[in-house]
Amino acid sequence: MSIITIDFANDTSIRPATLLTTGRVLVLLLYLMVPFRLQADDGYELWLKYTRIADPTAAASYRRQLQGWRVVSEGATAEVARTELRRALPGLFGKTIPEAANGVNHQLVIGTSQSPLLASLQHTVVGLAPDGFVITHTRIQGKESIAIVSATETGMLYGVFHFLRLLQTGQPLAEVSSAPKTKVRILNHWDNLDRTVERGYAGFSLWDWHKLPGYIDPRYTDYARANASIGINGTVLTNVNANALVLTPMYLEKVKALADVFRPYGIRVYLTARFSAPMELGNLPTADPLNKAVRAWWQDKIREIYTYIPDFGGFTVKANSEGQPGPQNYGRTHADGANMLAEALQPYHGIVMWRAFVYDHQVPEDRTRQAYNEFKPLDGKFLPNVMVQVKNGPLDFQPREPFHPLFGAMPATALLPEFQLTQEYLGFATHLFYQAPLFKECLDADTYARGKGSPVSRVIDGTLDQHTLTGMAGVANIGNDRNWCGHPLAQANWYAFGRLAWDHQLSPSAVADEWIRMTLHQDAVVVQTIRAMLLATRETTVRYMTPLGLHHIMGWNHHYGPAPWIKDKERADWTSVYYHRADAQGIGFDRSSRGSNALGQYHPPVQALYNDLQQCPESYLLWFHHVPWSHTMRSGRTLWDELCYTYQQGVDSVAWMQTRWKTLHGKVDDALHTQVTALLAVQHQEATWWRDACLLYFQQFSKQPLPTGIPKPARTLEDYQRLEFPYAPGIRPKW
Repeated sequence: MSIITIDFANDTSIRPATLLTTGRVLVLLLYLMVPFRLQADDGYELWLKYTRIADPTAAASYRRQLQGWRVVSEGATAEVARTELRRALPGLFGKTIPEAANGVNHQLVIGTSQSPLLASLQHTVVGLAPDGFVITHTRIQGKESIAIVSATETGMLYGVFHFLRLLQTGQPLAEVSSAPKTKVRILNHWDNLDRTVERGYAGFSLWDWHKLPGYIDPRYTDYARANASIGINGTVLTNVNANALVLTPMYLEKVKALADVFRPYGIRVYLTARFSAPMELGNLPTADPLNKAVRAWWQDKIREIYTYIPDFGGFTVKANSEGQPGPQNYGRTHADGANMLAEALQPYHGIVMWRAFVYDHQVPEDRTRQAYNEFKPLDGKFLPNVMVQVKNGPLDFQPREPFHPLFGAMPATALLPEFQLTQEYLGFATHLFYQAPLFKECLDADTYARGKGSPVSRVIDGTLDQHTLTGMAGVANIGNDRNWCGHPLAQANWYAFGRLAWDHQLSPSAVADEWIRMTLHQDAVVVQTIRAMLLATRETTVRYMTPLGLHHIMGWNHHYGPAPWIKDKERADWTSVYYHRADAQGIGFDRSSRGSNALGQYHPPVQALYNDLQQCPESYLLWFHHVPWSHTMRSGRTLWDELCYTYQQGVDSVAWMQTRWKTLHGKVDDALHTQVTALLAVQHQEATWWRDACLLYFQQFSKQPLPTGIPKPARTLEDYQRLEFPYAPGIRPKW
């Protein structure tokens, strides 16, 4: 926000003689001498804008309950809480709320349960997770008060942010007891040391490694604030396709500088470990995890890391996948590799997050089966400080996938779900796609591992198999764009991930409502309009990209736009034809008991749901079955006609979003409205491209005309096939 004043006193370029009348001179001078504000919302402040409470009745009620406030703890995190309240309360109320008002009625008191002033409330946090907090109405020093109390300062900070959220969203200041359902709530940054971001669509990396550790960008603090406000407590700074240099002293000094910024906000830093680092940095002839010299090298390296960063969180590891080195290079298992690192981390309470995203193009079977085949036999063989990090679906972050069969298949192993916030397969940062419904679809899916009522959420929060090491991981959609996430409304996905990692029982609608009110507007009509748009985006995108269970039909390498014709690459499972298998008879990948039997990796009730072509939900039809073009769908249409109409519904739904957004002109920030209007136009154009290119391609096999109401494509299939995008953003650099 800028304040501009113009001083005419010394401005000789403006002369009364040039103006028509004295009256006009006076009006002009009065107008120009009044400061005015430029209030364009550039998105930088995210959901921490703390704009004034719009409802005067609510504001008056809050103000009666907040005559003063004080933080009675004294650590670094307590100071962060003070700073946030000093920033937030004047913005919300338009006036300063007195700080450290000792003995004032209706005060807000914040501290840990060890604070003498809050000792009487110790019982309220008994049984809560350490990061949990309580907001309660009580009497302190004989005065009516609201207390925010936790067993830890980090929990106290989470309580402060929750309290501010109540004010921002117009909620009553009722009693609250809240604790995270998962322990490790972590962002994975696929950031490279040269500041490029693999599959990143919001500019370059936040981490300016060249200027670190000497220059600490204030943006690092704002990043930490944003994460703490939604309960995220960890960040993996580097790409899963790891560079061993980050483990050298030069870079550890830089990592330390970031860790020092993040620590008061309850955020621990993690790194990705390149499995071959002992060879690349230590000049060893091998990286065999059972080799004594290799194990000693890792022990020494980890000891060194903790001298820089005493609360270092541990490692994320991608091994034996897409060309990355790993224990299988030496005839060892994933458990052998993970346990080597876990053993070295154990004395420091660090963890290993070992990714289950593995596949081998030399294996002549359905790629979606491979992770299960490799990891299921290892259940119970990992050390207690290892988490197996499993993508939400068995393929690769597609617009829609069934839940990964490893959820419910490894009861003796802590599993960490991995969601992708960055929109690699979801139109990049030009398409509006609110991902909370996708997250919830996975979290709510019933694995039947212990009978009905065994959803993925209970696998990952530890309640199904009594695990204490639990968590959720999200591949970050954050870059150095001013609005952080490229698309100004994509911030909702960062927010939703943090909120659902804290409490997976929240609904996508409730989370969207919070984010809109805190970030964009408090007006009920605006909130309802944007919420309806956000909640529609998941099904909209699926319809124009991957309808009826189609998957992996995007552009080669860059993953931008439609390309169902991709074939004849060095790996079959990197092509589109491998997955859709369209031919004269039909389309779809048969994963039923008659095909690859990938469905056999699920528990029997799940198999029963999807195995029968006639009973299979149509949203997953072409994922699990190769279906004749003439197959009668539940609508009464043939599969071909249904496919055409579903693509069209996707395009029409984007047009509906455009219409809804247009109604908000003048009600939301003008710059924001203009930007989103332009991006929705791009999304509509590209949805049309997806529809036309895919239908032209699949029509070669169906040999059927486009049904009534489906427009004739404006270009030929050959035109679409000739399109190339050599500099599409987010492509992995070639070293």
